[in-house]
Amino acid sequence: MRELTVDLFITVDGWARGTSSPAYFGYGGPELDAWIDDQTGRPHVMLLGATTYRTLSGIAVGAEDTGSLRMTELPKVVFSRSLTEPLTWPNTTLVAEGAEGWVAAAKGEEGDPLRVVGSLSLTRSLLRAGLVDRYRVVVFPQILGATGAESPYVGLPDLDLELTGTSVLDGRLVVLEYAPVAAG
Repeated sequence: MRELTVDLFITVDGWARGTSSPAYFGYGGPELDAWIDDQTGRPHVMLLGATTYRTLSGIAVGAEDTGSLRMTELPKVVFSRSLTEPLTWPNTTLVAEGAEGWVAAAKGEEGDPLRVVGSLSLTRSLLRAGLVDRYRVVVFPQILGATGAESPYVGLPDLDLELTGTSVLDGRLVVLEYAPVAAG
């Protein structure tokens, strides 16, 4: 059975982006880069929503850095009603409807693990459906009380999580890894 991992980057106060924040909230560093490269270098199928697809494909298509080349090589599935074929990023399949059904079926098949990067609406729907096996949050040392945008948690039911791992990157970013606790 395939495992589904969700990876999100958020601020201490839970925002996925700020209205004027740079990439990585301005806290990029060599250990974060290495962590991203390590995750991207592992076999997996990237699951993306339309907004994240537009952002990442815009960076990766034509880029020659190792991370962009690896993301281009990886199989990708984009869940969107707004995008249409043909998509410009190689190895991408478009699924217009039924992310939860597609993911549930894919988890029951043999193959590489599944991984959602960002994609807040997709993440929320998969968490609501109980399909997430591993939930990783990289917490950036910033509070965006005035400029925070896009909370990944709006509209979710209460969910219990079990902490399964922690690490610190670049002496300031905290990686929290959780497994959802099955409802008892």
